[in-house]
Amino acid sequence: METISLRRALCISAIFISSQCGILAQEDERYVPDTDPLVLQKLGQWQDLKFGLLMHWGPYSQWGIVESWSICAEDEGWCRRANPDYTAYKKDYENLQKSFNPVQFDPARWAKAARSAGMRYVVFTTKHHDGFSMFDTKLTDYRITSPLTPFNTDPRANVTKEIFNAFRAEGLWTGAYFSKPDWHSEYYWWPNFATPDRNVNYDVTAYPERWENFVKFTHGQIMELLGGDYGKIDILWLDGGWVQKMTREEILKQITAPGYKFTRIQNQDIRMDELVSKAREKQPGLIVVDRAVHGKNQNYLTPENRVPEKALPFPWESCIIAGGSWSWVPDAKYMSGHAAVHLLVDIVAKGGNLLLNIAPGPLGQWHEEAYGLLDEIGEWMKVNSEAIYGTRALAPYKENKVCITRKGDNVLYIYYLADEGEAMPAELGMSSFALPPGAKVTVVGRGTKLNWTKKGDGFSVSIPAGIRKSPPSEHVWVLKATF
Repeated sequence: METISLRRALCISAIFISSQCGILAQEDERYVPDTDPLVLQKLGQWQDLKFGLLMHWGPYSQWGIVESWSICAEDEGWCRRANPDYTAYKKDYENLQKSFNPVQFDPARWAKAARSAGMRYVVFTTKHHDGFSMFDTKLTDYRITSPLTPFNTDPRANVTKEIFNAFRAEGLWTGAYFSKPDWHSEYYWWPNFATPDRNVNYDVTAYPERWENFVKFTHGQIMELLGGDYGKIDILWLDGGWVQKMTREEILKQITAPGYKFTRIQNQDIRMDELVSKAREKQPGLIVVDRAVHGKNQNYLTPENRVPEKALPFPWESCIIAGGSWSWVPDAKYMSGHAAVHLLVDIVAKGGNLLLNIAPGPLGQWHEEAYGLLDEIGEWMKVNSEAIYGTRALAPYKENKVCITRKGDNVLYIYYLADEGEAMPAELGMSSFALPPGAKVTVVGRGTKLNWTKKGDGFSVSIPAGIRKSPPSEHVWVLKATF
């Protein structure tokens, strides 16, 4: 019988991950590690957190529509609008500022619900593509604290500050979502021209002063968020990846690619290296996520509404809609607690984080179903959180209904993803991964020691009848193997 240590198992895992590089090459090539020791340290800590909350919120919630995109003149399903008169529609959309009054805003309740669910960080949309600032910026009147916005008289009007303070009070990290494109700024969508798509609507080489004004505006708003009034910020989550520095060759490659449909691809350089340097002077070790932009300023990657098939060889986070859409809709249908726990375990087993989106409504309220979902996740996490936080991927990650992770050099977790209504099986295991001889296997949440045997190239664990009749949690059952 061959004796195998966990360190050797991890070496085998590394070989397996390397074998996946052909499959993952395209994604792998688009990750460049940062070299700042503080960033690398913080990124490792972030990978231990595993579970976060994303919130899309703005005046558009009053109509129960998709955030921002209905004012973008692209022929896409998510850009559809009720009024076919684009000019009139855009004016009405921007006038939503004048009726936005979320008097039921209660960030403390949100933060407590997130904490109880086991979430460890929040990412809030301080500004989406439409340009409406959900913070007290001094650089535009298109903001929640403007005299044009009814909520400006409320002492909680600077909702970004209130949200960050409330979540920090519950021990969560804070992240600022910020859109690089700004469709309200005259320096991005100049009223002198039509707005055919999501991009800047003028030639930045013909009007360099106007583009420079936009760059300064963008830097200025981000420095406002990071400058101290909003406290410690852990993550700067930048959306709108088409706003990026591009060479002539990169532009030609995009416009000649199959399926190209935009009218203007340009070098929309907002001097990210300079911006990130200034940002980290304000917030040392700040994690920056310049989404979908190849380079060192994308500290982790963000698959959107999907989970990769295999573990990825870099830090990553799946951002997933919990119910309805990214923005608030009145009849949102939320995923079940069963589906949410399975989703979390699947992502964690592949080495990623889950950023689950819940959207506040026009009065500042969440659907009660959102609280119910977080409560159900929290019940599972009370029993099994040790098998989530601080774990790392271990090949083969998942086999049928069984997942596996590692923690440190002497702990493995084995997860059984039960079907709805399924009884706990008498045996569970894997055929493609062998536990080291002498491993002690227990049930998380009970501590009951279990018998296991080597079975071919895998293992099988016997589950006593008493545990099967009364498992410690629902949805996913977790075993712990120690060496």
